[in-house]
Amino acid sequence: MNDGEGTRAAEAQGRRFGPLGTALVIIPTYNEAENIKAIVGRVRKAVPEAHVLVADDNSPDGTGKLADELAAADDQVHVLHRKGKEGLGAAYLAGFRWGME
Repeated sequence: MNDGEGTRAAEAQGRRFGPLGTALVIIPTYNEAENIKAIVGRVRKAVPEAHVLVADDNSPDGTGKLADELAAADDQVHVLHRKGKEGLGAAYLAGFRWGME
């Protein structure tokens, strides 16, 4: 597949992503303390060049704290702490806004 000169230019500069830039995987969470490490680990393994944003809705089980620990250990993992459970769609929209900034 020929996606234009952007991919070849990125590869020439040693970048591992295409002409649109770096991928951002948004993971909305609410009470995912048991799963967050595995989820983030699998995403990072599958797409090591991507950044991961955990959008946590103030999970009472400590998901946000665990996500902060993952972010402290990996520069490509980020956490967006939200005030409360505002829903999946709102979490994605907040993540998109974060990514565009």
